Amino acid sequence: MRAAVLGANDGIVSTASLVVGVAAANAGRDELLIAAIAGLVAGAMSMAAGEYVSVSSQADTERADLERERFELATDEAFEREELTNIYVERGLDRALAARVAEQLMAHDALGAHARDELGLSDTHRARPIQAALASAVSFAAGAALPVLLAAITPFDGLIGIVAAGSLTCLAMLGAIAARAGGASALTGSVRVTFWGTLAMAATAAIGHVFGPVL
Repeated sequence: MRAAVLGANDGIVSTASLVVGVAAANAGRDELLIAAIAGLVAGAMSMAAGEYVSVSSQADTERADLERERFELATDEAFEREELTNIYVERGLDRALAARVAEQLMAHDALGAHARDELGLSDTHRARPIQAALASAVSFAAGAALPVLLAAITPFDGLIGIVAAGSLTCLAMLGAIAARAGGASALTGSVRVTFWGTLAMAATAAIGHVFGPVL
């Protein structure tokens, strides 16, 4: 949930900043909506690509670790059993019990035992590049949809203020949710993300205002 909220935050900040910047350049509503929708699509695809590459690298590392562990089990099983025993001793078992646990787990699934207890890998936390890419794209698009919608329905004269206010309100809520999900202060999370969202929109508004008339 925390990752999804952070993805939505990114979608709101980047797309709202784009909308505010283009609006500050005195663009028409059609141009503004084209820019906003293009920003939504480009941002979602960028998030998906980045997440896919990152998680794919993680998956490659996991596969390499498992292949190395499989080789070590095939060539020196006694050493691997002792290694697993030492892990359980460090976790609080006496050596005799740790040795029995290691022996029984290796008899049942040696690679699985070492993957879980030595490498820290499990099926639940296994790297899934496609799933991660889709989740990032969807969460970004969900966040970006808010400023796009506001840009489409807001009276044009007050568009910048309404898009900024609506986006910052949602950012504050999502920042609080993300902070609570991570066990941190909701107020701190809310203020932090709102500050950076405000800064981003102010920067793009300034750029649009300065360079819009020139272009």
